[in-house]
Amino acid sequence: MADTPTSRMMHPFSNMQRQNPNQFQYSANPQRPCHTYQKSSPDTHVVPQHHYSLNSHSPDASYENQVTQNKYTLNSSEAVDCMRHDSPSSNSFTPPSIRSGSGSPSSQDDSHSDSTNGSPVSASCVTVTEDPTDLKQKLRDIEAAMLGPDCEIINSLENKLSLEPEKWMQQKGFPRGNLKELLITCAIAVEENNGLAIDMMVPELRKMVAVSGEPLERLGAYMVEGLVARLANSGHSIYKALKCKEPKGSDLLSYMHFLYEACPYFKFGYMSANGAIAEAVKGEDRIHIIDFHISQGAQWISLLQALAARPGGPPTVRITGIDDSVSAYARGGGLELVGRRLSHIAGLYKVPFEFCSLAIAGDEVEEKHLGVRAGESLAVNFTLELHHISDETVSTANHRDRILRLVKSLSPKVLTLVEQESNTNTAPFVPRFAETLDYYTAIFESIDLSLPRDDKERINMEQHCLAREIVNLVACEGAERVERHEVFGKWKARLMMAGFRPSPLSSLVNATIRTLLQSYSVDYKLAETDGVLYLGWKNRPLVVSSAWH
Repeated sequence: MADTPTSRMMHPFSNMQRQNPNQFQYSANPQRPCHTYQKSSPDTHVVPQHHYSLNSHSPDASYENQVTQNKYTLNSSEAVDCMRHDSPSSNSFTPPSIRSGSGSPSSQDDSHSDSTNGSPVSASCVTVTEDPTDLKQKLRDIEAAMLGPDCEIINSLENKLSLEPEKWMQQKGFPRGNLKELLITCAIAVEENNGLAIDMMVPELRKMVAVSGEPLERLGAYMVEGLVARLANSGHSIYKALKCKEPKGSDLLSYMHFLYEACPYFKFGYMSANGAIAEAVKGEDRIHIIDFHISQGAQWISLLQALAARPGGPPTVRITGIDDSVSAYARGGGLELVGRRLSHIAGLYKVPFEFCSLAIAGDEVEEKHLGVRAGESLAVNFTLELHHISDETVSTANHRDRILRLVKSLSPKVLTLVEQESNTNTAPFVPRFAETLDYYTAIFESIDLSLPRDDKERINMEQHCLAREIVNLVACEGAERVERHEVFGKWKARLMMAGFRPSPLSSLVNATIRTLLQSYSVDYKLAETDGVLYLGWKNRPLVVSSAWH
């Protein structure tokens, strides 16, 4: 058996609480050395050379009785049967040689009354002919079938490079039959605007992907649609262009719950952040928590329960919940629903409680909105949300750093940060595409353990909770791209520039997370260094949790 990075990692990773997360490794290609994850540079996320919000918010299980019967919402489900299911398995992760450059549903600011959750429509299979004119017409027919009539679609792909397409493909090493490498090669063709090469590859890719296939085949379906959307310059309108209808609020809530239960990523974030907050406010009588993306409010149920068990009685708790349109849509109403629910739970635990709603985007938050009161111990929570706040690459206002400075000025007892360990913010398009492919391959593989590949609920969950952010990462630029993840080194630099210092997570938090992971696969790995916790899948770190003061 080849000495792959994955096989080498199986034993060392089990003792990662005493080791550096450099042991997360990315390449499983025996022809290319495995590059270890380096934390020395805040701007660097190492993936194989020349070579991916998750941001969904989990509802609480008590919402399930509201859920209506879910519908299989793919428009062309019959096309799924048409697709080949014999493409290479993603179990052998062999990235091409490209160097990488940081729901959920993404919190896009478009109206959800007329938008869709970026799920792909599986186009009909086509036969690749030798006639370029016929091929181009077939590609346009596919796009016309996939995109809605009111959307701007690809009118022409006439741009040519100096090289003929066959020579270009030969020079790039056209990887026929290798889905991962073909996706990367197609991304390069999109970047270089090589229309004829794109015409050759997109139909081939569509025959290799399937929303009910292996993890890479399923992810590939969404990556291809992201490339198509990028070609169409649809950007923001991709959410309106794809014909898959947006689910009902109760259905979307159900899909989020499926993702929450299938994988431990959100539970890891909630438990680690709550542990840090409980430790920081120990002994305080009045606590104020500001949650920059409260979603369903499920994170705070376990904390209220823990505070209720304090010797001497619980403290008074006030929560300020900041909202976005995706969560409001999924709830079927505004923040008052969260407030009523948390107030009811606090009453059951006999915790004095107050809820304050703040229904504005994170970019818009000012000190006057937060209602900080003297005598309260303040905790500020960013769980899988800070990467949605625009930074210096989007706006000169640089709200990401502005918000951190604002929070520091409030002198909080603790700031908790949970983020995806991925670098998609400043990376150029092709490295960003490769990073997205690498990251979400691990996510889709982990989902594969929990839900059958032909399960319609799994298909809907991946469509509505993951595909939308994947398409945003691939298709959008500028302010329209709201999925802008950064690796922990960059977050650390931002926080320290704002005046924060690390507040290591306690060994109790570490032990609690390890107990949680025992109910999941042994392929989930937990690593700790300097009080920072990393949760990974096999050899890939996926989520990192830290605390600051």
